[in-house]
Amino acid sequence: MNKKALAILMRARMRPNHLTNFALSPISNELNQILSNSHGNRSGENGEHHAMEHGKEKLNHQRSFEVVRESMHSVISMNKTEVGDSVLNEFLEGYCSLSFENRRKLLLTLAKEYDLNRAQVCELIKQYLGLQPPGSEAQSGGVADEGFLSTFYRIERNLRHSLKPVYETLFERLNTHPEGLKFLTIIRADILSILTQCIQSVILLILREDWELVVVVSDIFIQPYLNIAETIQEVLWDNPPIAESEATCALFYSISSTQPGLAGINLGKFLIKRVITLVKIDMPHISVFATLSPIPGFMQWLLSKLASQSKLAKAEDISRSSADRSGLTFYENILEPEEERALIDSLGDLASGKSGMEIMLNLLTPTSHEWTNSDKLLSALKPPLMRLCARYLLQEKKRGKALDSVANFHLQNGAMVQRINWMADQSEKGLNQSAGIMVNYVYRPENIEEYAQSYFSKGHIHSSYDVKRYIQGCRGADVVPNGDSNEIY
Repeated sequence: MNKKALAILMRARMRPNHLTNFALSPISNELNQILSNSHGNRSGENGEHHAMEHGKEKLNHQRSFEVVRESMHSVISMNKTEVGDSVLNEFLEGYCSLSFENRRKLLLTLAKEYDLNRAQVCELIKQYLGLQPPGSEAQSGGVADEGFLSTFYRIERNLRHSLKPVYETLFERLNTHPEGLKFLTIIRADILSILTQCIQSVILLILREDWELVVVVSDIFIQPYLNIAETIQEVLWDNPPIAESEATCALFYSISSTQPGLAGINLGKFLIKRVITLVKIDMPHISVFATLSPIPGFMQWLLSKLASQSKLAKAEDISRSSADRSGLTFYENILEPEEERALIDSLGDLASGKSGMEIMLNLLTPTSHEWTNSDKLLSALKPPLMRLCARYLLQEKKRGKALDSVANFHLQNGAMVQRINWMADQSEKGLNQSAGIMVNYVYRPENIEEYAQSYFSKGHIHSSYDVKRYIQGCRGADVVPNGDSNEIY
């Protein structure tokens, strides 16, 4: 099987315009095929009859495949004005009626036979390279005549057109159909099933229980709170912290994708906005929507930073009392002087000859997390860890966007960084990922679009003053007041 040919079909563009009940992968068709084939195993006097029936069934399946294949070809080859809902309906219904094996066969046909015309692309590239661009010195007087310009732009246009796979036409036309989005998720789920040989399930339900409202839309859980929750324990309480009627804040606890046909597609903002709308209808007194989120990349970044800077300090023979470090371009003591003193004092004689960064690295590296059992070490580590976590969330970037994957997800969906919480998740996973620190992102309906756009276009990160103050005065932080929040560039 040509897996690369199938994988390229995953590039289909899907624009969610409305919430829909997504269909499952076609496991029932596959099971039906297995069951129907099992009838042919009967022995005795009816064996010949069953063999004939099986042959007829196989022929009918082949005819069905050819009909759907022809229908698919019609959708792709017809003029845009000729492709109406009836033509699309014929293909949609035909595809859904196929066995899973025939769907696999059809998708391979689509990937291989409706790909680029590479011979045409090569020929157009040769023609294009043989022309001098308009305005080049090779043209007399620097001015191209009208005929040359016409030829040049025609080849450019044809080259752009030839670089577009033919199968994209099918996806674009399906996306105009009222059921197109739903159908494209089925196709993507089929491709994933073929590539991974596993079929997943869908979660799409809304539950309402006594004091607690839980909304699950691709694993988005909402719970009402009077204030924004600071720890996992608050989220997992067995008893209601307050009456639902008194709550003013709803908490997003978990956001993840469980629909196989939507793997790799970011529907976060769409789902979040939809959930906000649903909650506002049912609980109009809710005005703030927040998350209690992990910071999965913080410790990896911090330990790497501590290790590299400690190693650099040793290589340059830097003593703790050295004042002249201006010539060391890549060296950075990521600890403030008072933070370093507190760490050294917390270990007493054990800290002899070690820098604050070495001490911090030695304390945080073991997976036993013994530092969490010492009040003195907790007190010494809290200031630098909280400050460096704020720096990581607001300043550490990759290609102009937040380095942390969860932060990037919420920021691009229109959230702001509201608060970082000390020892919010003391599980082994929480300590390994972020030294137990968690973060609250806040979604305010009136600001979602503005914040998402400024982050997407300029990399602006909106933050509350409580978070911003941790890095105030640090190099590289350009903070602009913005109401009760600030933009971090």
